[in-house]
Amino acid sequence: MDFGLSLRQTVEAYGLMAKKALGQNFLLDKNITDKIIRLSLDKQQREDFKGVNVTEIGPGPGGLTRAVLEQNPKSLTVIEMDERCIRIMEDLKNITKANMQIVSGDALQVDIRELSSAPRQIVSNLPYNISVPLLVNWLKQMPMFEAMTLMFQKEVADRITSPIKSKDYGRVSVLAQLICRVDKLMDINPECFVPAPKIWSSVLLFRPLNEVPDIKTLEKVEKITSMAFGQRRKMIRQSLKGLKGFEEICAGLNIPVTKRAEELTPQEYLEIARRI
Repeated sequence: MDFGLSLRQTVEAYGLMAKKALGQNFLLDKNITDKIIRLSLDKQQREDFKGVNVTEIGPGPGGLTRAVLEQNPKSLTVIEMDERCIRIMEDLKNITKANMQIVSGDALQVDIRELSSAPRQIVSNLPYNISVPLLVNWLKQMPMFEAMTLMFQKEVADRITSPIKSKDYGRVSVLAQLICRVDKLMDINPECFVPAPKIWSSVLLFRPLNEVPDIKTLEKVEKITSMAFGQRRKMIRQSLKGLKGFEEICAGLNIPVTKRAEELTPQEYLEIARRI
């Protein structure tokens, strides 16, 4: 597919210096952006994005955007706040004649489900400063999505995929693992970005489990995990004592109240949530 200028030429032509305030770090290496999409498709056992409506958050100069378009999506919707990047997306749409929708706005305020029909997928090099709020919001809508291919700071990705009884295990680990099968696709060296951040990044693939808890139960899980991990060094007898009938619930589930937050499995948090 002809995209006109290369990514580096695009950055130069549009005077596109990444803005720290927007959490921007641009990935300009085509080999890596292509590899991200290829690994995601392979893990999904897909040849391409044929028939899928893809949404990309924060496309920047369009590295991942180009990689997605080369895989023949039914449509591509991009959500961007930076007016400079919106102009790049408009030019890309004109050059490629792709079925693209360009949304100017804050991804935290946009309901992606309203932008296209199923099957839907999300692809994003997430802005570092809002990656967790975005993820938590999408997780609660996960049955509406076929998959999400998302890039995070490596330390955030480690928290998401962390097993119990580890220092990285926390609220987002529980939520993600209750709702999705999560696969790490690759780690990315900071030198691959412009400007280069101080930390590594990781790309994760999220796919909804066959059975996902309903939204009200998930909101209870959020509340419980916030209480528990807010005092993670304390036994849950102390950190969760504010929950009505908590000790009786734990007794019925054979969960010792002498455990600490990181010692409860995602399923145990779910079962507690279902009973409060």
